[in-house]
Amino acid sequence: MQRITRRTAMLALGLIPTARAQAPAWPNRPIRLVVPFAPGGTTDIMARLVAERLGPRLGQTIVAENRSGAGATIGADLVAKAAPDGYTLLMSNSGSHGVSPSLYPNLPYDPMRDFTHIALVVTSPSVLVVNANHPARTLRDFIALAREKRELEFAVSGLGSSSHLTGVRLGLALGVPVNAIPYRGAAPAMTDTIAGVVPSMFDSLPSAAPHILAGSVRALAVSSAERSRRFPDLPTLKESGVDVVSNAWFGLSAPAGLPDPILRRYETEIRAALQEPALIDRFEELSGARPPESTPESYTAFIAREIAEWAPIVRAAGIRP
Repeated sequence: MQRITRRTAMLALGLIPTARAQAPAWPNRPIRLVVPFAPGGTTDIMARLVAERLGPRLGQTIVAENRSGAGATIGADLVAKAAPDGYTLLMSNSGSHGVSPSLYPNLPYDPMRDFTHIALVVTSPSVLVVNANHPARTLRDFIALAREKRELEFAVSGLGSSSHLTGVRLGLALGVPVNAIPYRGAAPAMTDTIAGVVPSMFDSLPSAAPHILAGSVRALAVSSAERSRRFPDLPTLKESGVDVVSNAWFGLSAPAGLPDPILRRYETEIRAALQEPALIDRFEELSGARPPESTPESYTAFIAREIAEWAPIVRAAGIRP
């Protein structure tokens, strides 16, 4: 007769958990995607598009949660301090991970050490818009007025955002002092631009596009190297005589220490989601760009390059929080 040990008996009674019970399948509950800007801006738009496509592939709902403020650092810090269990993601971006490391001397997180970077999702140019009653009809008109007033005044979606730094680069190129007015998101900044509270705004193209099409604002130029497919008649800053090329970017990151099996599952499902024709078409419609090929390794290296690229611009402009 087989000897029944105490451990065998306890296993039979379920008093000792099995490995399966200790490690339930992932994911088995909704996933939180933190958006470090207010609703309605480009980061929010892109995050919700990705969540809509990625959720079904993971078999769970992905809930977008807006945590805006301090140039996207509040939301980023929240994720940096979250558990690395795969249930908290960040829509990392050029503000939270490209510019803020040089802008904030006491940044509460390290953009490289405190995150597991998963994938670059999409890039998008900034667009310079003015309210409908603004006297400038072209970028050259706008530049002439800025030089006459000795001030380049514009609203931005947040301190240290890509749109903010694009305006700063324009001011440096023109030799004109910059008065950048930061808002807690693109939507409130656009509201004040339309109303004439501020004369102009640098915004990411996807969030500005509906207002341009509606005639609420007048677009003068985009910051990409080439014209946007969405607005082919809109000149670039460079072809208008200003040597500035700049793009915002958006990706997915998780807290540092994300287990490799979960990271690779995310990598596989995000790659598949970004290859869906409907999502490709939507990204091209919004930003004029297709989702790039990206891996955790390439996105991590990309962020390191962006930090190095923006640091001298922040120093040259003397920007302070």
